[in-house]
Amino acid sequence: MTRALCTPELAQWAVGHRRYLHQNPELSGVEFETGEYIKKCLQELDIEILDFPAPSVVGFLKGTEGKKTIALRADIDALPVLEEGEKDGYISKREGIAHVCGHDGHTAVLLAAAKWLSENRQEVKPNVLFLFQSSEEMLPSGAEKLVAQGAVDQADAVFGLHLWQPLEKGKIGITYGAMMASADDYRIVIEGKGGHGSMPHETIDPIYIASHVIGALQGIVGRRMNAIEPAVISVGKIEAGTTYNIIPNQAVMSGTFRSHSEATRRALAEEMKRTVEGICAAFGAKGTLEVDWGTPPVVNDKEMSQFVEQVVTEKLGSELLVHVDPVMGGEDFSHYLLKKPGAFVFVGMNGEKSAYPHHHPRFDIDEDVMPTAINLFIQLVKQFA
Repeated sequence: MTRALCTPELAQWAVGHRRYLHQNPELSGVEFETGEYIKKCLQELDIEILDFPAPSVVGFLKGTEGKKTIALRADIDALPVLEEGEKDGYISKREGIAHVCGHDGHTAVLLAAAKWLSENRQEVKPNVLFLFQSSEEMLPSGAEKLVAQGAVDQADAVFGLHLWQPLEKGKIGITYGAMMASADDYRIVIEGKGGHGSMPHETIDPIYIASHVIGALQGIVGRRMNAIEPAVISVGKIEAGTTYNIIPNQAVMSGTFRSHSEATRRALAEEMKRTVEGICAAFGAKGTLEVDWGTPPVVNDKEMSQFVEQVVTEKLGSELLVHVDPVMGGEDFSHYLLKKPGAFVFVGMNGEKSAYPHHHPRFDIDEDVMPTAINLFIQLVKQFA
């Protein structure tokens, strides 16, 4: 096994940048100060800044051979969450905005990898693209924008990682094939006929109809989808009525649906539309389904997953590697994988220092695992030939 390349000094350098970013979070699509901060860091490392629209930042390091190009990605946006806890003095300075998913850690990890690669250019054979990507948490997707703008056109492969609270601390998790789900939102509008609650027979009750629709949506997963294909339909919000004794004209429901394949994703939407329209029509109402298409499923390339496994086993330690089950969370890293071969990786941090789940107001990363993530990025570059 190769010695760790991330020194204690480099790890502390990364922690310092991570804590600065944590205190100064910005929401998706408006991370302009964050982008300028990243640019300054890259310029100090003598890494070329490519011409892509802010707030995303793309850096470029020419390799000694330059026959291939590897892209590494970090997301830079925060969430609209009021942070809780002391966080050892580095809590968010911006009320209602917080890095409670770990993107500050991802950014600092990629900056540290860039620092090592820049300072050890003689050991870097491939060209390296550093993708500091805006707007992972909200649509429009920053990854989709960068892909459309040609950011990975010259790349032979693209890799990303997520500091992952559910996974055992220090482990590196990989899957072959689907790793994360598509994430699409929907809105259902049921148009009925309102009236007095004492005379429901004179109404077309959209609330009653909504109860049938909800049950039928779950039947789609249970009876219309292939049982070996993961699928989720969740209703997260219902709006109807103004007071207790009036049946309203309209009910509106919204939620999310998830899957691990494009075929299942499209089939879910088709079945939902048929179900909503059919049930509503049966009760004399009108039902419409609006789909807000989000991010496709994250599907790792088999060869690139094998490459990650080989690098971890041979350079970081076979005891760190675990094959993880796919999850139903979404990630816009999927857009890169639709364009280029690559793999998405989890770096575990479950434990006392990271005890709360992602997006929780008290969520925090375990900075002890950052060297593992930094070493992984560096070794992926060094072994990519």
